[in-house]
Amino acid sequence: MANQSSAHPILCASFNQDNSYFAIGTKDGFKIFDCDTGRLLYERVIDDDDDIIIELGLSAIGAFVIVEMLYRTNLLAIVGAGEQPSLSPRRLCLFNIVNGTSLRELNFLTSILAVRIDRKRLIVLFKEQAYIYDVNSLEKKQIIDTVPNVQGLCAFSACVDNPYLALPASTTKGSLLVYNVVDLQSHCEIDAHRSPLIAMAFSSNGTYIATASEHGTIIRVHLISDATKSYSFRRGTYSSTIFSLSFGPSADLPDILLATSSSGSVHIFSLGFDLNERKSNSLLGSIIPGSVSDALHPAHHLVFHHAFSAGVRSNAVVQKIEKASGSSNPEPVVLRATISMISFSGYYQEYSLRINNKNEATWTLERRFKAIAE
Repeated sequence: MANQSSAHPILCASFNQDNSYFAIGTKDGFKIFDCDTGRLLYERVIDDDDDIIIELGLSAIGAFVIVEMLYRTNLLAIVGAGEQPSLSPRRLCLFNIVNGTSLRELNFLTSILAVRIDRKRLIVLFKEQAYIYDVNSLEKKQIIDTVPNVQGLCAFSACVDNPYLALPASTTKGSLLVYNVVDLQSHCEIDAHRSPLIAMAFSSNGTYIATASEHGTIIRVHLISDATKSYSFRRGTYSSTIFSLSFGPSADLPDILLATSSSGSVHIFSLGFDLNERKSNSLLGSIIPGSVSDALHPAHHLVFHHAFSAGVRSNAVVQKIEKASGSSNPEPVVLRATISMISFSGYYQEYSLRINNKNEATWTLERRFKAIAE
């Protein structure tokens, strides 16, 4: 997730494939943190007295607009902001953080808008194309022509069984193309919204994809196997920009979906477990699959207001999910979750979320720190 404005200190922020690490890019370099401990694992930044750091294997260090990790390995895919020749936005550097050197560089004719990576594929997005590479040999396997995609919007599933890339399929409505990056063929096209897409994300197993349009009032979840809409959620009645979407980790149907918005709020939606037993009064059973008109009333989802400053770009992921029951407790907890959030103002926050059987949520701040120097 890259920040198109220089108003905030963070230019990009991303979590790795299992959400155990997060990386940020700034005007001075990039950093990697451990989500579980908050420990700084790696950094490359300009010192006050240094203009060029030769040891990086890059001829200079400066602003970075893309920093993507490959799980917990030593490999990073990084793209500069173009403030220096060696940090051209048209150059992708595969960087080894152990010895601080560039392993390979790929140069292109136009600016790189997004990069995604897993153990088999490297995806590089441009305004009207997506390149698919073999991650080991860097052989170019496929070029996908796309509609104009100036924001570099995409979703990528790193699941071995469902290795999908999702791209916008229209500039006038919210349709998306789902492409199998291993078989190198189109899987399906989904008509998700009436307005153009602004955010999308796959579940951890690659079987579902969540989408939001530019209006930001409705969040939809689609089953990839048959390109059908499974759930609709009403985030609110007024427009808001959806900054990020994230499913809870699950081997099957995820329990919750997380969304951050320009209002500064974090929204929690349930994809349900024990649907039949809890449908009447619980968040965890309040989903009504059906037609497009079945969008839920706001009372059926939880909102954490003022999690961020309004208008500041943010990213949040669900780290852990624990289902629980406690019949001896008058207000048993039915779900516990650990949620990590990054604000482009520079702060990392970790919350513990508890939801009881009355659909009441308790947010507890477990950790908060500033990820950039003052």
